[in-house]
Amino acid sequence: MLDDAMKTQLKQYLANLREPIELVASLGDDAKSAQTRELLGEIAALHDLVSASYDGDNARKPSFEIRRASDTSRAVRFAGLPMGHEFTSLVLALLWAGGHPPKVDADLIEQVRALDGDYDFEMFFSLSCHNCPDVVQALTLMALENPRISATLIEGGTFQEEVEARDVLAVPATFLNGEPFYNGKMELAEILSKLDAGSDDRAAAQFDAKEPYEVLVLGSGPAGVGSAIYTARKGYRTGLAGERFGGQLQDTLGIENLPGTPYTEGPKLAGEMQRHVGEYDIDVINLASATKLVAAQRAGGLHTVEFANGGSLKARSLILATGARWRELGVPGEAEYRNKGVAYCPHCDGPLFKGKRVAVIGGGNSGVEAAIDLANIVGHVTLIEFDDKLRADEVLQAKLQSLGNVTIIKSAQTTKITGDQRVNGLVYTDRKTGEQHRVELEGVFVQIGLVPNTEWLKDSGIELSQYGEIVIDSHGATNLPGVFAAGDCTTVPYKQIVVAMGEGSKAGLSAFDYLIRNSADEGVAEAA
Repeated sequence: MLDDAMKTQLKQYLANLREPIELVASLGDDAKSAQTRELLGEIAALHDLVSASYDGDNARKPSFEIRRASDTSRAVRFAGLPMGHEFTSLVLALLWAGGHPPKVDADLIEQVRALDGDYDFEMFFSLSCHNCPDVVQALTLMALENPRISATLIEGGTFQEEVEARDVLAVPATFLNGEPFYNGKMELAEILSKLDAGSDDRAAAQFDAKEPYEVLVLGSGPAGVGSAIYTARKGYRTGLAGERFGGQLQDTLGIENLPGTPYTEGPKLAGEMQRHVGEYDIDVINLASATKLVAAQRAGGLHTVEFANGGSLKARSLILATGARWRELGVPGEAEYRNKGVAYCPHCDGPLFKGKRVAVIGGGNSGVEAAIDLANIVGHVTLIEFDDKLRADEVLQAKLQSLGNVTIIKSAQTTKITGDQRVNGLVYTDRKTGEQHRVELEGVFVQIGLVPNTEWLKDSGIELSQYGEIVIDSHGATNLPGVFAAGDCTTVPYKQIVVAMGEGSKAGLSAFDYLIRNSADEGVAEAA
């Protein structure tokens, strides 16, 4: 199962074990069970503190439990093989079970340990899903830190019948005590906020207790990170508040157009950015969803940002870098069948539609790339484009047209997604003839562009374009003094990672220029 390089690397990691761990497998007679036996045997051979047995009686086969020998209630179960994106999750599970301390905020760990209740989590993942590891690792940590929490992490491709029986059509899909809990990526703090009723109040109190920043950056994607690094390097007290670190990078797989980096992946780049931010005195605040901006009345005053948890933060200057999200079709059936056949991430959810018929809506680069990727997995792809021509790069169009299981329909307006508990088709109108057509299928992947995350700014006095983008000048300045903006939420053309990084850096320099030219009001200086 493991090549020599992986064995060498894993052996180095296992040197950090502090106490014995047990791997207990429940196996059948199938090929995946044989692979599981081989994998566990290889792991056990790498360290004396690891033992493997194959006499488990769990109903899911193949599956295996990783448990602490001194306290077998502290355990996590993998059903299927956690390889691909999940191999790191497997390594962390081994280390944490063996007493190696996790690199997680101590307050979060204490919050996990303090949870009062019995929680039985089941979570479905796919090996190609780059959002799944965060959920897998969060649930693993919870199960190993609190004996009243159990976690079973299920590779959907191995348990396809269960996936279909439980209507899992998007991953990560998490169930709690047998009931749907959440579909989508969640970090540990997000899970805890759903379980711990007092978490919002504690977070709000922490927000309110913070001293005013000289620069507060809202949004922790490429633009926000660029801004925060530049202002921190200038010596200014900087806060970086965002809903999830990395933003859209966490939903981006292959990146091949970042100068100096021939190839990387979004989550990896987000991790590198997080490490870079950690080298500076930047106050990083996650799970921060801004709801209202109360701008200062004059230069030098304090701006106030209110958040969904009830808390607020103040700053002399603001940089708005809240990014954008996938645009929705807005047709009947889309919301009803979200995660029941309607999906937005082909990399994450594509494997769940193996051998099935799907549609991709959108003929730009994202849509055509999605159709190409899906064609290697599903039975058939129908690409539907509103315009009379595809807008993707020629090289992508040529690749798409070379595939034998792809149908391209142009001048087509999708009007409805149909289903019976899950998606079973869509209806479109031929824009040239006015005729309606129906396509029978099991999945719809929507790839029609982005919407800026700026709804919360509509009554703030910030000037927005007709598309909801923040209007900025060549320096990244908005119409309000001391408020700057950068990245995909602004009017800057070309929504690209490298553009966002540059625009964020420029906004940071502009905020620096503003601060050195505008002294703080007397009241502001006293508050700071």
